[in-house]
Amino acid sequence: MEPVSRTAEELSEQHSKVESLYHRLLDWMPYATLGLSAALSSLISQRPLEYQLQTLALAAATALWVYLMFTRIPSKDEASSARLAVYLFVMLALGAALMARDMMFFIFVVTGFFHAGYMKTMPALAAGIGASSIVVNSSIVTSPGADAQAAVIYTVVVLVQTAAISSGFGLNEKLVRLRTQREEALLAREAALEENAGLHMQLLTQAREAGILDERQRMARDIHDTVAQGLAGIIAQLHAADGTDDAAQRRRHLDSAADLARESLAEARRTVQAIGPPTLDTAQLPEALAEVSSKWSAQHEVPVELTTTGDAQPMHPEVEVTLLRVTQEALTNAAKHSRASRVGITLSYMDDQLALDVRDDGVGFEPANTKAAKGSGYGLAAMRQRVGRLAGSLSIESEPGAGTVVSAIVPAVPRAVADAV
Repeated sequence: MEPVSRTAEELSEQHSKVESLYHRLLDWMPYATLGLSAALSSLISQRPLEYQLQTLALAAATALWVYLMFTRIPSKDEASSARLAVYLFVMLALGAALMARDMMFFIFVVTGFFHAGYMKTMPALAAGIGASSIVVNSSIVTSPGADAQAAVIYTVVVLVQTAAISSGFGLNEKLVRLRTQREEALLAREAALEENAGLHMQLLTQAREAGILDERQRMARDIHDTVAQGLAGIIAQLHAADGTDDAAQRRRHLDSAADLARESLAEARRTVQAIGPPTLDTAQLPEALAEVSSKWSAQHEVPVELTTTGDAQPMHPEVEVTLLRVTQEALTNAAKHSRASRVGITLSYMDDQLALDVRDDGVGFEPANTKAAKGSGYGLAAMRQRVGRLAGSLSIESEPGAGTVVSAIVPAVPRAVADAV
């Protein structure tokens, strides 16, 4: 089975790669932002060298804290909430101390917004984001000249920022949950399709074995009813010819034996030809049906119209053989019983089914009459058995004077399924 779109496994693998890359970025972000802040502070700061060295020492201590309490955690998702909370709030405290020495370190404190996302619950996440916002925006109230209006602006900025970022994390969590559910649903669907394909193969194998048994029984009946009886008749005629002195009677017995021999030969050839559908060896089902219907039409001088709908695809051999046999028997019955002047055959390819309709405008019959379902060779009852073995259905619609419609529906099992086994 090969879906047109990407499989659930591929989607899951891609999402895992993206998530892994995102977490690696979060692992390195504090070092990158801390290094950038320290570099800008050293370039821009007009403070004495000793002051800058002290600031760099505090930055190094902050980096060590991040390494010990965050980077060394093997799995952030499995870490305790208490450890993550201690890490985050101490990191923000160190970030606030660095910002007090140089505002450039607000770049580092921004990391707190991202690391707050590791909090296990929404209240803890909102608290971490709120604390990060308080530190990041602290310059609004700590800068020279800050007044009551600045305090109001600071409060509004912190509240809005906390609410917005927390909502974003919450929405992302819901999207991740929905994505996970979708991937699980896709995996379940693909597993069901694979199981269904396996069941189809098991069903087809059983149908093939039963079909072989049916063919053997049919050949045994045909040989017994035709060839064997013909040979017995030939022997009887030869014995009769050998036991008479009348030349005319001997000639008559010999002629009868010759006629029986010809009939037996014809029946033997018919039996051999019915063993398998050679037209399917080199052609798809539509072409095989066209060849069969064309030969039948030429033999019986009855026009046959063949129509194919849908996208014709190579099907499992057992599916194609079954529909070809149904067509052959329906045409045979039409020739023997219906006295039809026209025959129509429709083969329909659907998403998961194949439908075959064979229609004639003959005399029709009463389907409830079991005698109508009897006949030499395959027969309507055997058609139902063969179609039923594929978990399909066969129906006969007819009434006296209104023609007959034989309809068969079977599962559309692609030939690729058989090739894969």
